[in-house]
Amino acid sequence: MIRHHLGVAVAAATLLVASQAAAHAKLVSSNPAANATVAAPKIITLTFSEKLVPAFSKFEVVMPEHGGMKVAVKTTVSKDGKSLTGAPTAALSAGAYKVVWTAATADGHKVSGEVAFKVG
Repeated sequence: MIRHHLGVAVAAATLLVASQAAAHAKLVSSNPAANATVAAPKIITLTFSEKLVPAFSKFEVVMPEHGGMKVAVKTTVSKDGKSLTGAPTAALSAGAYKVVWTAATADGHKVSGEVAFKVG
């Protein structure tokens, strides 16, 4: 009986560790926040649940109302590895924008998504 309970406990612990290892980075927050209307941001920040691999983590800023025209932005990963920041090279004019991001973690998993906001 004790062996059975021990076996069940070991199996449960193994599943827990495996599910944590298979977890992907998730977007925790963004500045500007999703669907917010803001003054033109000088810096855009995306914060994730896990450390990112800088070589494979980036974002673009696009203007959907203008055929997906891209806004020049250079991104960097923070020292703690969990935030991706970028500064548009020119002030953003009034209108709708999307931050289209790709993030990769040390386990090799890539995730992607979008954050929409408006400048107005």
